[in-house]
Amino acid sequence: MAELDLGTGPAPDGGLRPVSSPRRRRGGGGGLLRGLVSNSKSVAGIAILVIFAIIAIFAPVISPGDPTLITGMGSQPPSPEHWLGTTAKGQDVLALNIWGSRSSLFVGFSVGILATLVGLFVGLASAYLGRWVDNLLSLVTNVFLLLPGLPLLVILAAFLPQGLGTVILVLVITGWAGSARVLRSQAMSIRGKDFVAASQVTGESGLRIMFKEMLPNMASIVMSTFLACVIFGIGAQAALEFLGLGDISTVSWGTNLYWASNDGALLTGAWWAFVPPGVCIALVAFALALVNYGVDETTNPRLRRPRRRTTPDEPTRVARPQDSSTALSGDSQKEQSR
Repeated sequence: MAELDLGTGPAPDGGLRPVSSPRRRRGGGGGLLRGLVSNSKSVAGIAILVIFAIIAIFAPVISPGDPTLITGMGSQPPSPEHWLGTTAKGQDVLALNIWGSRSSLFVGFSVGILATLVGLFVGLASAYLGRWVDNLLSLVTNVFLLLPGLPLLVILAAFLPQGLGTVILVLVITGWAGSARVLRSQAMSIRGKDFVAASQVTGESGLRIMFKEMLPNMASIVMSTFLACVIFGIGAQAALEFLGLGDISTVSWGTNLYWASNDGALLTGAWWAFVPPGVCIALVAFALALVNYGVDETTNPRLRRPRRRTTPDEPTRVARPQDSSTALSGDSQKEQSR
């Protein structure tokens, strides 16, 4: 009886060579990072984010002192002394926006990280455990999705004590459901793969399967969800503080818009009081959207641009692999024809 050898295979020299066992393909973060670096949109978005991060980190060096101090006459337009003018109280608008970047970026990225983590845990647990756990978590997720977002934000912010911690908590409570729904659908498709069943057969724990086997294959969707949550956090914080429901004692882009509205900057035509914080929020959201586009183009083969341009009249080149036996037969046929 012929024996079946699963560990070896024929080699070109007639011997035996080991045959590598098939491995599952993981969507690790290494390939995603390399794709983002090579994508022009994501590079532009990352550059804008780095500039804002440097401004936020080195705000005490760029604009030393208290930004809320009165340093000039009220409602002065941009000048060499005050590059972005002054508010109605006489505060420097540039200093307020430089220091405001610290609070806004901190809240935005904190909300993005926490909301993504909550949504990721709920999505993985719902997809992997299934049955009554999936029904319960899906019910809770649907309830939060059906609740109107802005009224819920207003109610929670009005009754909870003021502070950055309260703003982050409120935004995480109202922003995790969407990410959980997206991540659950992705985890459900991975749940039925063969390598998950193989991990269960080998006796791996549920947490290890979820975070060591399923999570690496969700790197791209997790990254996109995180960027969307950051955009939501920055915009929602600005909206709450513009309505006066945030901590108005802190300096942020939202509180700058709040004080500009209270001082009547829009009515008096003092555009320099409300345009800079709005432009900062729009630029950060635009940068995050560019990075998100880069993630989509990196992970979706249909969105990748061809490296070499071709014309409609140019024939399509097809590469056909040839092994040693094919090459030898081709040479023998040439010798016979001669």
